[in-house]
Amino acid sequence: MAQFFEIHPENPQLRLIKQAVEIINKGGVIVYPTDSAYALGCHIGDKTAMDTIRRIRRLDEKHDFTLMCSDLSQVSNFTKMGNDAHRLIKKLTPGPFTFLLDATHEVPRRLQHPKKKTIGVRIPDHKVAQMLLEELGEPLLTTTLILPDETEAMPDPYEIRQILEHELALVMSVGYIEPQSTTMIACYDGEMNIIRQGIGLAPMLEK
Repeated sequence: MAQFFEIHPENPQLRLIKQAVEIINKGGVIVYPTDSAYALGCHIGDKTAMDTIRRIRRLDEKHDFTLMCSDLSQVSNFTKMGNDAHRLIKKLTPGPFTFLLDATHEVPRRLQHPKKKTIGVRIPDHKVAQMLLEELGEPLLTTTLILPDETEAMPDPYEIRQILEHELALVMSVGYIEPQSTTMIACYDGEMNIIRQGIGLAPMLEK
């Protein structure tokens, strides 16, 4: 049965953030708010929790997971980020962007794209997500909470708890979040290209 925390979106209760981190570290799968939608998250090294996320979303092995990071320093530990990519990510974050980069050996192989050896990274512009990541002290393995056969993320935390209460350890609620897509930018093979336009604007890459 999933626990349910009502979190203040601007002044998150540190006590609840710490409890959420304990749940993650014990192998729980959580739902938490980001600047674009609610997302599923778990510990980066927990294969069982990752398999739960795969089962919830019915993801195949080709799915690019994302590492939700607190800052550029974390991104640089887990990806091969060239100077141009570093400047771009610094300019656009925190914000609703997902960057695809070559993964370093710090990223477990099961999280990498099986052929490209890439990983998605994000630095969210959301107070709850940022506090959670800072308290956790490492990236959170994450993917947007989109149920099978749906095209958009679930917006209502009460409905999330009702449908997934037996799969999740925790729902962190900040109320209704209108789901939107992040802008996805590929930063490898010496190029930087927008491969999905979402709410994040990157005029320097527009052609």
